[in-house]
Amino acid sequence: MSPRALLMLAASLLLIGCVPRIEVAAPKEPITINMNVKIEHEIHIKVDKDVEALLKNQSDLF
Repeated sequence: MSPRALLMLAASLLLIGCVPRIEVAAPKEPITINMNVKIEHEIHIKVDKDVEALLKNQSDLF
């Protein structure tokens, strides 16, 4: 065999061992998502004095 053929054979044997491998596996522990959310809200209502007086006088409306 020629030296070039031997070199090509050696290079091809080396490249056979370099096969890329991708592995997808599920995690051993479950995935936990901690969402500590605090929601605060304020509602400001501006009413006319007539409506305010009506609500005070007739508290059984609602």
